[in-house]
Amino acid sequence: MSQPALPISQIAQLLDVPEDALRTLMAERRTAGDTTLVALTVTEAARRIGIGRTKLYEYISSGEIRSVKIGSLRRIPAEAVGEFLARRFRASDFDAAA
Repeated sequence: MSQPALPISQIAQLLDVPEDALRTLMAERRTAGDTTLVALTVTEAARRIGIGRTKLYEYISSGEIRSVKIGSLRRIPAEAVGEFLARRFRASDFDAAA
């Protein structure tokens, strides 16, 4: 049987670091993901872009973001995420926003 986890405040105290700094570090590690992946799941790609899976599937269906089928799996090349964002950035007119 496993022991209960220590509260973050107690871990921070044991490490002699500020609790908010430890929480920030933990959040960064949780969202960083594996940067060595060359192909992402739809969920991973959507999380990197900051949109939902359904919206990403719309972009895949319309051809706005590249993807590939591997057996029954749908994968998005990691570089396709950056390419997609770059195209969207160029297409945006930030000067018109008020």
